[in-house]
Amino acid sequence: MNKTFAELGLDEHILQGVEALGFTTPTPVQEQAIPLVLAGRDVIASAQTGTGKTAAFALPILQLIEPYSRAAREEQARLAAQDKPAGEKDAPSSPAPDAKPGSPAAEGPQPDGPDVLADAADDGSASTSAGVDAQGNIQGLHRTRRRHHKKAAAGAGKAEATSASAKDASASKPKAGAKPGSRAKSKPGAKRAAAASDTKPGAPKRRRSRRRGRKSDVDLAPNPNAHPFGPFALVVTPTRELAQQIEDVVSVVCQKTGQTAVVVMGGTKLDRQIRRLEDGCDLLVATPGRLLDLMEHGHLSLRDVKVFVLDEADRMLDMGFWPSVRRIVAALPRERQTLLFSATIPPSIKGTVDAMLKDPATVEIARVGQTADTVEEHLCPVTQGQKLQLLEALLRRYDPERVLVFCRTKTRVDEVAQMLRRAGFKSDFMHSGRNQRERDRALERFRAAEVQVLVATDVMSRGIDVSGIDAVVNFDVPMDPEDYVHRIGRTGRAGHSGLAFTFVAPDEISPLREIEYFTHKLVPTWDLEGFDYDSTRIVPNPGRSTNKPTRSLFNGSRARGRGISGGRYGRHY
Repeated sequence: MNKTFAELGLDEHILQGVEALGFTTPTPVQEQAIPLVLAGRDVIASAQTGTGKTAAFALPILQLIEPYSRAAREEQARLAAQDKPAGEKDAPSSPAPDAKPGSPAAEGPQPDGPDVLADAADDGSASTSAGVDAQGNIQGLHRTRRRHHKKAAAGAGKAEATSASAKDASASKPKAGAKPGSRAKSKPGAKRAAAASDTKPGAPKRRRSRRRGRKSDVDLAPNPNAHPFGPFALVVTPTRELAQQIEDVVSVVCQKTGQTAVVVMGGTKLDRQIRRLEDGCDLLVATPGRLLDLMEHGHLSLRDVKVFVLDEADRMLDMGFWPSVRRIVAALPRERQTLLFSATIPPSIKGTVDAMLKDPATVEIARVGQTADTVEEHLCPVTQGQKLQLLEALLRRYDPERVLVFCRTKTRVDEVAQMLRRAGFKSDFMHSGRNQRERDRALERFRAAEVQVLVATDVMSRGIDVSGIDAVVNFDVPMDPEDYVHRIGRTGRAGHSGLAFTFVAPDEISPLREIEYFTHKLVPTWDLEGFDYDSTRIVPNPGRSTNKPTRSLFNGSRARGRGISGGRYGRHY
């Protein structure tokens, strides 16, 4: 009999958030992981996709950091009461009742020092004014410039233009002794001076255009009047979409607990994220790149982190993300609680996991490489040249409402999406080459069933929860076997059934075999009825093994004997 969320040790405010999320019964990973996290243990949790791993770590850590959140808010309120509000100025004194209009007394208080007005410059440029204090230091450098002289008269401008043209005429005459046809060397800046002399008097000067969209260092500088606190819990995730999905869960619970969750990720405005951090943060959800940027510029400190979570830990600890994760871990306190959650925890990262965690508890709902039972897998042998035709025929045959197509590269995604549009399918695409607004719009259109097919790279394979995906198509076989498990896990979620089709070309047999070795099961071969397959395709042997053979360089394969011609390289003496 399954337990209820109240029996797992969650307090009243968290239970109100659970009710707001619509959860009724905890999943197996939630039932096992939540009590361990509340007990302060380091946890390694692996479960199939779509089993509620986000809530398994989000609910207990919000309860764990609640005392720190309450104390930090009390301290922030005390400091704010002591400080004078930023930007507040003394109220101007009213003029004397008997002061005459226009007198200094009627105009109110004057600056500390007199205004120093610069005379008109010789070159006709605008002058500036600035106040000085008693020591002679210039004040008000950031004030708007004011012009205190009139532009030169038109007659003076004509005279200057005449003199400049006369100088140009004298300069254009060849010097004595110069060779015929030779050109006189012009002095540096002569062309610019000539261009300036050609301009009409009184014409507005051309101003250099400024690049928009880039904030200056002054705008992004830390606010000295802010009293930030936290974060007390940090969740690091590989993709922006997954970070937004975690925010959707924790923001609902935070409304009931009175805590604050902040998401920082690339592709969004940096200044808004900085201002939110300056207001205080209890739970921080971040992607590695943006997190390191904020740390390097002094906008964020991790010294108060009590709980550290690595979501999709297998991807975060591989060679691609590991350098960034190592820098983040180095900035964390030594005394902390560390949680690793993923659908797969491969043995290859065991050494890194042992160095990060202290006596971890293991929650293993599914063995390594196990796929969801609700997904029906199909292997479609086809040549590379027929993949587009097979995809079109497959979509027309089944006519699903939502289909997710995975490709290996961004160029491949663009090609497939363009072909589907030409064929009349409502499709969109997602990859790292698109900005965050375009990626969000494509995902929302897919969720709302405004597009039938979404073509994407593996940016969509990790943790993205879109209900109602009827089928997943692996247009290219993934090179990483773990990506295969995450890809097909986008369908068949929350107990619903789904279909997974994998197109395998002759040059993709090797990665297919690695997937079958990893999952320890064969993907059954399937052909689309009525489709004219090319005779050059390779159909895998139905009796192939799922155990990866182990071969030694010098011993060779024992199955081939030990003769002079046996083994992989023959017999070595």
